[in-house]
Amino acid sequence: MYSLLLDSSTKILYIALLKNNKLVEDIYIEGANDHAKNIVCKVDELLNKYNLTTHDLTEVLCGYGPGSYTGVRMAVTVAKMISVFMNIPLYTISTLKLMASGSSGKVLALIDARRGNSFGMIFDMDKNEYVVNEGMYSTVELKEKEYDSIVCETNFKVNPEYCLNNKEKVDNPDLLIPNYLRETEAERNLND
Repeated sequence: MYSLLLDSSTKILYIALLKNNKLVEDIYIEGANDHAKNIVCKVDELLNKYNLTTHDLTEVLCGYGPGSYTGVRMAVTVAKMISVFMNIPLYTISTLKLMASGSSGKVLALIDARRGNSFGMIFDMDKNEYVVNEGMYSTVELKEKEYDSIVCETNFKVNPEYCLNNKEKVDNPDLLIPNYLRETEAERNLND
């Protein structure tokens, strides 16, 4: 049983291959708004390295945001395509939970949302529960809360086994919409 885990919502493109819920290999690629040029070829390289194709996958899991508007869509789109074309289940996990998964205790996870704001949460990894729910907050106010460690979009370590154990099934992959947590800038300008 092979699982593929993808996330492109942050400045790091994350790709992991698991066999029977155990990590085979994972890849972190720091990008400069260029995950689109890497995601498909890196998935292909990783599968080829282990003499696998997408036909060998039994499930695909993606971080579905929040994060960069374009970035979030890349992993979600690739995961949806694999799920639909290979007829395998699609699962999601919050990108903020994915970022916090490699830590313990109360973890503050932050993704820059610009203008002094962050997409963030505080999650107690030991109790597997939110201390502060996911949302868009003032970065300063979030950092004033109580937490044990902090991860941001360039310094996180993923625990892919945690992600697999805390995934949510997508009943209809065609209908999966990324978790943007706010309107895009174009939508905000249109509504002004």
